[in-house]
Amino acid sequence: MSQHNEMKLLLRLWPFARPDRRFFGFALLLTPLAMLGSLAQPLLLKEAIDNHIVTGEVQGLYRVALFYVLVVLLTYLVEAAYMLSLALAGQRTIVRLRESIYRHLLTLSSSFFDTRPAGGLMTRATSDVESLGEALTSGVVTIVLDILVVIGVLVVMFSMDWRLTLILLAVTPPLLFVLQVCRLRLRDLFLLIRDSLAHLNAFLAERINGIEVIQLFNHEAKTHEEFCRRNAVFRDASIRSNIYDALMYAFVDGTGRVCIALMLWYGSSSVTSGTVTAGLLVAFIDYLDRLFRPLQQFSGKVAIIQRALAALNKIFRLLEESEQIEDTGIELENVKGRIQFRNVSFSYNQETLPDILRDIDLDIKPGEVVALVGPTGCGKTTLSRLLTRSYDGDRGSITIDGQEIREVRPRSLRSHVAAVHQDVHIFPDSIRFNVGMGNPTIGSDRLQAAADLVHAGEFIEALPDTWEHSLRNRGANLSSGEGQLLTFARTMAYDPVMVILDEATAAVDSITEAQIQFAIQKIFKQKTVLVIAHRLSTIAAADRILVMNNGRIAEQGRHQDLLRQDGLYAELVRKGLSAATG
Repeated sequence: MSQHNEMKLLLRLWPFARPDRRFFGFALLLTPLAMLGSLAQPLLLKEAIDNHIVTGEVQGLYRVALFYVLVVLLTYLVEAAYMLSLALAGQRTIVRLRESIYRHLLTLSSSFFDTRPAGGLMTRATSDVESLGEALTSGVVTIVLDILVVIGVLVVMFSMDWRLTLILLAVTPPLLFVLQVCRLRLRDLFLLIRDSLAHLNAFLAERINGIEVIQLFNHEAKTHEEFCRRNAVFRDASIRSNIYDALMYAFVDGTGRVCIALMLWYGSSSVTSGTVTAGLLVAFIDYLDRLFRPLQQFSGKVAIIQRALAALNKIFRLLEESEQIEDTGIELENVKGRIQFRNVSFSYNQETLPDILRDIDLDIKPGEVVALVGPTGCGKTTLSRLLTRSYDGDRGSITIDGQEIREVRPRSLRSHVAAVHQDVHIFPDSIRFNVGMGNPTIGSDRLQAAADLVHAGEFIEALPDTWEHSLRNRGANLSSGEGQLLTFARTMAYDPVMVILDEATAAVDSITEAQIQFAIQKIFKQKTVLVIAHRLSTIAAADRILVMNNGRIAEQGRHQDLLRQDGLYAELVRKGLSAATG
């Protein structure tokens, strides 16, 4: 990453910092005051030594000492206000950026999350943002004060004694060379650190989610070995960055001590000869400390800034991801529930993968129950996800009541089309939240009615805290059937016009399935229903059955009619429908 690109990255951060520009501006206004306070103190020491201590004028010394204390206190107050302003602005900027990342993630399509591990995305929104926050509060802006102090110190030292200042400048070239080499190396190392940390977090999140499978198949040792390998990459990069950081600090500190030694060597003979006063020598040594202190801090700030730039590069690459569901702003109104697919084809990657759906033509009437069956991978679930716009990029036309769904706001579309999937997702929160999803328009009566309709009310009322009962991660304190009933209740609480059941009864026992079948028959009479199921009892009552094969609709009709055709559907039934379509 070149310096030009680094500057572009920092400029791209400005829109997030702009609302707090008054804090940054206030800090910049305080910068000259802090610099002047720092520069005045050695001059006061020189005044005290040369004009009062050496001459024995004690009365004037008290006045200079009092003025010195006042300057120190004022400088402290200015610097405290300076740092507080930066901290407030930096933290508010970081909060704004983190919210933007999360908001952007919520707009991305399912295809994006199919190829990105959750742990890597968590790294972007957490540790990367924290690295940037550290730079904003103690890195980027504070360097302005450091630069002003360095320039001010050099100007004052030149005005006091140019010969002593030239001795100091003799060590500047090697110092700048070492700082530049370390800066470039740290930049590359911190990019490696951000990548390796994201991979490590992604690996850890995936293995924690699959811990039961790892333990069942005795894969603990191999998993631990792979974790250690990935952790070693992160460790080695971190150690190397610490080495370069320490080298910068030590070199700056050592250079400062050498300069002080040179000052003492040159100054001792000059004081004796009268060309340099004792007060001037003390002031110069104090200025040297004030000169090398920001340079010493600069070495640490370089590490902070390079770490932040690496993180910022990753963050903006995430914010540039364009796999979004376009929000065109059209609302669905007075929805009846007629669904039409016209010549629809779809591939998860048109450049590298074949079409999983090919030339689909389908017309589902309002209130019709249509079942999809077919071998695994034939495109049943993909077809349903195109309807909810979980994926975009299909060719052809999909309409609801004649309205092209690409032109409909996803939020509006999904308020009319709900889906219940086989993989139940339960949030670690109350049952009330898991059914109502925090929607303030869904009151207790509506929640209770939805639960009663799908026979979930009985087990909810039997829990210790009923609707306030806290559920564990992934619903670990529920049976699979209870979790599935909650997702049905969640769907019914939103009262959609169209419902997709994506193998929604596959994970429940026969008693729970009977309850769900009863709920389906009772509730969905006035709804458009698309059923993807592998149990014959779920499919047989459908108004129409679509048999899919190789991404196309191979057969369609009612259950008995398809059996009489003795085609693919009849073959699936003979083989055992649940095994063939699982």
